[in-house]
Amino acid sequence: MANKRIAILVDSGADVPQEYVEKHPIYIAPLKIIYKDREYNDRLDITPQEVYARLEEEIPRTSLPDSGIVKGLLEQIKQDGFDTVLVITISSGLSGTHNLLRLLSEECEGLTFHFVDTLNIGIGAGLQAVLAAQLIAQGEEIPRILEKLEFSIKNSRTYFCLDTLEYLIKGGRIGKVMAVVGSLLRIRPVISCNEEGVYVTVAKARGTAQALEKTIALAVAHAASQVKFSISVAHGSAVEKAADVMRILKERLPNASMFLMTDVSPALGVHTGPGLIGIAIQALPA
Repeated sequence: MANKRIAILVDSGADVPQEYVEKHPIYIAPLKIIYKDREYNDRLDITPQEVYARLEEEIPRTSLPDSGIVKGLLEQIKQDGFDTVLVITISSGLSGTHNLLRLLSEECEGLTFHFVDTLNIGIGAGLQAVLAAQLIAQGEEIPRILEKLEFSIKNSRTYFCLDTLEYLIKGGRIGKVMAVVGSLLRIRPVISCNEEGVYVTVAKARGTAQALEKTIALAVAHAASQVKFSISVAHGSAVEKAADVMRILKERLPNASMFLMTDVSPALGVHTGPGLIGIAIQALPA
């Protein structure tokens, strides 16, 4: 028996696949993509491909969701008959979105809120919303859902392999010395989020191919440490490469509960550029 009272609110940086948004009561607060001439709402009026196409001429800024849009979403949730909102966001260590949604919830009457900081980004965060949606559909109540999400967040890992450091450099996301050395030696970092939900480099390799191999190896090793898990591959305008990675993961980890492939949001693509591959290993409660 599905629990009809609970809605899920996520931010667009969580990259929840559209098929789950359509199937479950998932509402999305879009991050903002800011160019010199205008602002866009992530995925609503700009696509990842449009962002990549313009990166050579301008690298936009990203910003928190518009407060008015969020307030409208909360009103919509009420009108749709829900009384409880499970707010699931990308890491508060990487974005102020979690705090913004918490602040706006305090101004909203008629809804009960529960907040989940995934300490992750992209599909690593989105998979927690997918799990929550599945638990709601199974009729689980909030305390049990929060307990299972806490377990999953603590034991899940996401690894990102970048095709280029160029956009991290231009966006000021990595230091100039590391940038120069990395560019000269073709060093590619494998990035993850630590226990505080902040980016850390977990491996380095020379060239994209070796970095991708290390990314896959790290993901496989982490999956092997989990009793039950799902796998997602996310990409930045690299469909064929992502499909190859998914094929390898299916061969090496055939016992995964779910395999899912998606693209990364424009908000993440701004900082990573095209060619990104992310692999999320989501620990699932037994």
